[in-house]
Amino acid sequence: MQEKAAAPLTILRRGQVEARTGLACSTIYRRISEGTFPAPINLGGGRSVGWLEHEIDDFIAGCVAATREQRG
Repeated sequence: MQEKAAAPLTILRRGQVEARTGLACSTIYRRISEGTFPAPINLGGGRSVGWLEHEIDDFIAGCVAATREQRG
C-alpha cells in the first residue's frame, strides 16, 4: 500500500505576510502577543523568522468567515 506524500511546507517571510494580510508589522506582532495571529517559526541564524503558509491562509479564511457571519 502506498503512503500519501505530505504536501511540502511553504514558509512566508514577513513582507509576504504583510502583503497577504494587509496588516502592518506592528499589528502582526501585537496580534501574536494577543494570541489572535499565528506565531512565526524560527529559521535559525538569530532573528530570522517565517510563517507557515497554510497557517496564514487559515487566518485569512477565518477573517472572511467572521465577516460573512456578521453580515448575515
